[in-house]
Amino acid sequence: MKKYKPTSAGRRDGSVIEYKKKLTSTKSLPHKSLVVGGKSTGGRNNQGRTTVLNRGGGNKRKYRLVDFKLEKKDIPAVVETVEYDPYRTGFIALVLYKDGERRYILAPQELTAGTTVLVSEKAKPTIGNRLPLGNIPVGTLVYNLEIKPEGGAKLARSAGNYATVVAHDAGYTLVKMPSSEIRKLISTAWASIGAVSNEENRLVDLGKAGRARHRGLRPKTRGTAKNAVDHPHGGGEGKAPRGHRRARTKQGRPVGKGQKTRSPKKYSNNFIVERRKPGRLMTSRK
Repeated sequence: MKKYKPTSAGRRDGSVIEYKKKLTSTKSLPHKSLVVGGKSTGGRNNQGRTTVLNRGGGNKRKYRLVDFKLEKKDIPAVVETVEYDPYRTGFIALVLYKDGERRYILAPQELTAGTTVLVSEKAKPTIGNRLPLGNIPVGTLVYNLEIKPEGGAKLARSAGNYATVVAHDAGYTLVKMPSSEIRKLISTAWASIGAVSNEENRLVDLGKAGRARHRGLRPKTRGTAKNAVDHPHGGGEGKAPRGHRRARTKQGRPVGKGQKTRSPKKYSNNFIVERRKPGRLMTSRK
């Protein structure tokens, strides 16, 4: 992590990740056959209506086709490069399979060029390898977890995230999630060994509004500053209180400050062994 010197108001408190120390090369272009173009939605749906607020503008980006299914089993692959991906917080790695095919995968911490990774039921539980949850020893850190076998990685994919294998029981594996929730996953679902790369991402301080605009983030207007017709917190004379107990979104749903938003009848409730802990404990993963 590099912190800028306060040579100007915009530089004060700003910080950036030192990509030269993390990536194979900061000047190399992505693999052409694994890149597609695309327009920014600006937070709008197919009818042109804004469904996600505070999005728009930003630098143009190219989408890297990252392999989250990882169905090429029992074929060793060598890591060629570790690269930056503008669409995700973690780094990605370009791997060359023994049959000559190249693909992008989500890179774990400590993965370097020249390392061999393998997707196999008989693979060793080492960094970058992928195997069924039932074959992973208790206490191992994993990422890119599947919810259903062969369904593709869905859990623990953000920068620095990981889950921990807690126990094996009757065809299920108990896994402690990044949120501190302990949940049952079927033991035939696959997971990769390690933790997602770029763990310093959460420490970055943008320092100025311009860096946020480059990322496609637009200014956000507080709900209390709006009219009553535009937001549940709006209206009133001066700095009026919001008028109801719980904070709400523009659509009227509860939000923030530890308020529960999960449906009490959600289909996957039966697989939760221990609920996530509220407050600071969620970030410390205790």
